[in-house]
Amino acid sequence: MHDSALLLIELGALLLLLGLLSRLSRRYGLSPIPLYLLAGLLFGHGGLLPLHDIQDFFAVGAEIGVVLLLVMLGLEYSAAELIGNLRRAAPAGLIDALLNALPGAAFALLLGWGPTAALVLAGITWISSSGVVAKLLGDLGRLGNRETPVILSILVVEDLAMAFYLPVLSAVLIGAGWAAGGVAVAVAVGTVTVVLLVAVRFGHRISALLSVRDPEALLLGVLGLTLLVAGLAAELQVSAAVGAFLVGIALSGPVAHSATELLTPLRDVFAAVFFVFFGLVTDPRDIPPVLLPALALAVTTMGTKVLTGYLAARRAGIAAPGRWRAGLALMPRGEFSIVIAGLAVASSSVEPALAPLATAYVLITVVSGPVLARVPDTRWFKRRVRRRPTAGTASGHHAAEAGGHVSPS
Repeated sequence: MHDSALLLIELGALLLLLGLLSRLSRRYGLSPIPLYLLAGLLFGHGGLLPLHDIQDFFAVGAEIGVVLLLVMLGLEYSAAELIGNLRRAAPAGLIDALLNALPGAAFALLLGWGPTAALVLAGITWISSSGVVAKLLGDLGRLGNRETPVILSILVVEDLAMAFYLPVLSAVLIGAGWAAGGVAVAVAVGTVTVVLLVAVRFGHRISALLSVRDPEALLLGVLGLTLLVAGLAAELQVSAAVGAFLVGIALSGPVAHSATELLTPLRDVFAAVFFVFFGLVTDPRDIPPVLLPALALAVTTMGTKVLTGYLAARRAGIAAPGRWRAGLALMPRGEFSIVIAGLAVASSSVEPALAPLATAYVLITVVSGPVLARVPDTRWFKRRVRRRPTAGTASGHHAAEAGGHVSPS
């Protein structure tokens, strides 16, 4: 059989399987990410049915997947909105970073993996999955709840922090010395800051270069601009993901809205490719030795995420039920944790066990998180919360009413 024919057969069969897995996961209200990772583990090196001919395709597709994930995230916000949300949510973002990044860093140091792995694992445990959390809020009918803006503000702060964290991480991973590393970080942070300022002042002019009247031209233009800037950013050691994120922020108005609709199917395809590729390059035989550490880390940092959301919602005046809903909704980690781990593994400068640990960690949080997020809607939980009046409320019942839950009890 010709190599091209075998490639098409393997690729078609795997994509068909991913489609079935996605449908299955959504039927039960779960994220498809863990199933994609499991598919990669099944068909990758050390799996039950290794597929070798698709590795190169998935390697390129995975890079495009990261770029599309980040540009789509940037399209969700204008630069002005992003900066405004940052100012309002800065205290909650600081609490989020301290409570969730420090445990990951400490865990890596306790395992003896060194400071570079500590920086990587801090990012993996810090950033919640915007995609999983957003879908979860929609599935549970909580988009109109009072605690939802608090959740979204925390996610926005995390997304913006990624634009600064990734350049720092990239400089550390390439093994730059203190002087070279400091220059690389300064250039990266300066570039991000300048682009944000340009996006605030001239974003409408950039958007004016693209027309929403021709969907084909708009799709090609936005995709081409994103890949071009991402490539240039990578060449400048700023990170392709950050470059894509900044392109998304710079576009606004009808162009951003139309681009989101056009790019969503592409994003879904290549994001699935990215998660599968991470599984393909992770040997499943490496996971059992790190399963218990991953479980311990997941339990610890899921707890700190709950505390983060609870404290942020309390600061915003949300009562007890809404505080618990905010905290439990933030638990899943996903695309960004895998992106960070992928960068680290590609650099070959960290402990090899980090990749299987990150895979197991994401699997645990992304499966259990959406399940636990449903707990505040159960009758026994509502009764338990209502029996415990919150400070500043007349009764537990009043606290539940003030929580902002729009669906009937």
